[in-house]
Amino acid sequence: MTKQHFGTDGVRGTVGTDPMTADFAMRLASAAAQVLVPEGGTVVIGKDTRLSGYMFESALEAGFVAAGADVLLIGPLPTPGIAHLTQLFEADLGVVISASHNPYGDNGIKFFDRSGSKLSDDIEREIESNLQKPAITLESSRLGKAKRIDTARIRYQEFCASTFPADLRLDGVKLVFDGANGAGYKVGPRTLAHLGAEVIPIGCSPNGMNINDGCGSMSPELLQLTVPAVKADVGVALDGDGDRVVMVDERGELMDGDQLLYILATARQRDGLLKGPVVGTVMSNLGLENALKAEKIEFRRASVGDRYVLEALRESGGIIGGETSGHMIVLDRTTTGDGLVCALQILAVMKQTGKSLSELAAGMPKYPQTMLNVRTDKKLDPGTSAAIQEAVTAAEEELEETGRVVLRASGTEPVIRVMVEGENEDQVIALAKRLAEVVAEAAT
Repeated sequence: MTKQHFGTDGVRGTVGTDPMTADFAMRLASAAAQVLVPEGGTVVIGKDTRLSGYMFESALEAGFVAAGADVLLIGPLPTPGIAHLTQLFEADLGVVISASHNPYGDNGIKFFDRSGSKLSDDIEREIESNLQKPAITLESSRLGKAKRIDTARIRYQEFCASTFPADLRLDGVKLVFDGANGAGYKVGPRTLAHLGAEVIPIGCSPNGMNINDGCGSMSPELLQLTVPAVKADVGVALDGDGDRVVMVDERGELMDGDQLLYILATARQRDGLLKGPVVGTVMSNLGLENALKAEKIEFRRASVGDRYVLEALRESGGIIGGETSGHMIVLDRTTTGDGLVCALQILAVMKQTGKSLSELAAGMPKYPQTMLNVRTDKKLDPGTSAAIQEAVTAAEEELEETGRVVLRASGTEPVIRVMVEGENEDQVIALAKRLAEVVAEAAT
């Protein structure tokens, strides 16, 4: 059965439009409870800072309690924090209300199983099959209870700090932290300051509507200006739900997920701790693959989506993986993508080596890469269009062996992503524009 509501990262959409309504959220909770939460089981619910989070929190609480589950309400906390607390509290299910890097008018719902991992496609299909049934309400004596956990943020902060080497401190490090006005706006600065860093916070004043608005990992321009302006050593930017991270070096240059992956992988190899291959995605820069090959580190590509990176790591026995966008997975520290934990690992490498972020990333040259998003009014699989495939073949022949072309449908937005990379930037830009025109024509 094809999934109707679940995308690459849970259910997501515009608030007030199906499926992001209070009624759907309650039915989704009921359906998930019937699959994953035994009567009398426990569910952890967290959220980011969107205004609509209050509504969805109440609707999910009602659906789970009516199905006999006890609910622990966490409030605003990064997505990976909910994964950790699901394990810590030995809950049956973790639920996050967030649309990640999307604007505040969107929201979403995603799940973690009792091990703190995202659900498999098969489990999501089973939940969707239950959505066809009415939400259940048990008799009064069998209903669940709900309570708010006030210590949750502190417990997650303690966990994040514990992933930093015990013999190191961040004393003497001046950094700028951009919380995207999202779920990490408190835990980020407080964890870093606890470890000794001098923290200058930006994007840490959420009002329910400014999440990801000109700040965070999707809009790091302010961070890039601020780091050199205040003479900071480094900048850290999360996205709205805290599972992505990008960093800025002392010059204000952006370091994306590919560069952070290179730094982590080479550091783990140097320390004799690297296991299995490093896993990126089909969108990972060719420069990363070549730089790792030069260090004799195996590199594999997975489909786009941190869940697929995680699957590939587990299948291959790897511990380090991630996406260009900043979804970073460090399995020797945590179970899922965690922006703050990843940033702490990079900061640890800086302290251990005495090198700046720019020095650590110098070994990975980036190939020019252009990605264009083509909006579609209808579902379009680029692989089934003869015109698109003909254009892709022509572009690949023009690039010869020095570049790549990737076209894929987004799992979270109605767009086709057109990516071209190669050695010649002008050629890459021209080819991407040409392909985007062909895709746009096929999508109408």
